[in-house]
Amino acid sequence: MAMLIRNVRIVNAKASVQGDILIDGGKFVMVGGHIPPQEGWQIVDGTGRYALPGLVDIHVHLRDPGQTHKEDIATGCDAAKAGGVTSLFCMPNTVPTADSPDVITYIREKAAATGVKVYPVAAITHGIAGDGCCDYATLQKAGAAALSDDGRPVEHDEMLLTALREGSRLGLPVTCHCEDLTQAAGGKVHESVAQSLGVKGISSASEYDDVARTIRLAEQAEAPVHICHVSTKESIDLIRRAKARGVRVTCETAPHYCVYTCEKVLSRDADYRMNPPLREEADRLAVMEGLLDGTIDAIATDHAPHTPAEKVDFAGAPNGVIGMETSLAAVFTFLSGTLSPEAIVALTSTNPARIMHIEGGEIKEGAAADLVLFDPAEAWIVDPERLHGKSRNAVFKGETLVGKVKATYCNGQLVFADEDEEKK
Repeated sequence: MAMLIRNVRIVNAKASVQGDILIDGGKFVMVGGHIPPQEGWQIVDGTGRYALPGLVDIHVHLRDPGQTHKEDIATGCDAAKAGGVTSLFCMPNTVPTADSPDVITYIREKAAATGVKVYPVAAITHGIAGDGCCDYATLQKAGAAALSDDGRPVEHDEMLLTALREGSRLGLPVTCHCEDLTQAAGGKVHESVAQSLGVKGISSASEYDDVARTIRLAEQAEAPVHICHVSTKESIDLIRRAKARGVRVTCETAPHYCVYTCEKVLSRDADYRMNPPLREEADRLAVMEGLLDGTIDAIATDHAPHTPAEKVDFAGAPNGVIGMETSLAAVFTFLSGTLSPEAIVALTSTNPARIMHIEGGEIKEGAAADLVLFDPAEAWIVDPERLHGKSRNAVFKGETLVGKVKATYCNGQLVFADEDEEKK
């Protein structure tokens, strides 16, 4: 059945217009203007809502296989849909590692019925441990959509060069977790607050030194590279200068690096601990500048579920926070004074789709109807107990966010409806 969304604000990266959207056969058939309804069509009133392209989250940990007590593919996709995410890239640090066709196939098959487009990211090295390069062509044939050792850097230059060259040849994006493990070893929080908390610190240099190395190797390989979760002003400046001289480098940050600083961890709440850690105000401001001037290409969540029991001990807890369900609302709440709705769409949907070589990121005729109906005015409090995933380590817990996902459609099918929508 065709569906007509009436009187909605249609927001794309380049422009937004008020009008109607007709969806049929899983595609956008008509976009914009007044579309006269016909008998038999489903009619959705979009008054007061934004219609946004479905989010493309290029940095997600689903923990499946092997750590399904934290999250699994189904529950992770439930969280995604509730946050307006219709496409996601899941990182390979599973148990076993996503370094074999069997694991890639498992992920694809288990994700098929979720209502979310799940793209498995294959490991660059066996076991993401630097133990030799994987067979990228075979992994791609099984369904791998990108390459990464996320959670760890690729320490050996020759292995990263191989991945960059082969990834470029095969059309597989390579994403890099940039961290000097020697400098960061045992660190828990940013160095400036570590002493007061009685733990070892993580220096900014542990990130930007490896960002510099990664850029150098991408330049040497004459291949594109994507740098994950940038958090320091030095990293952003390195990437800005590399882009200016023609290096094919892109990067992402996460909403928490735009909003919070390392002072947040002074509460000794491990739900504010992630890697890289929250940094200083100068770094937060540099992230904002990077978003504004185009140095930072994408906003991703680095959604990293852990159980409440694991997060109890501040010093001993694993790094990571969840964020798919709160990302869009948090960005609108904290950044809409700086970024336009069109810029937000570019960062959360259009640019990520382009970087990762997938369709999506635009509401246009003929495209797959991946769509979010978003109320930009509705306020809600983030209650971790009401979120849709298994874990509760929500970085924006307790915050009042303004803007709420009301419905998510993937290939024209309703895959999520807010409770208030379901009562209509």
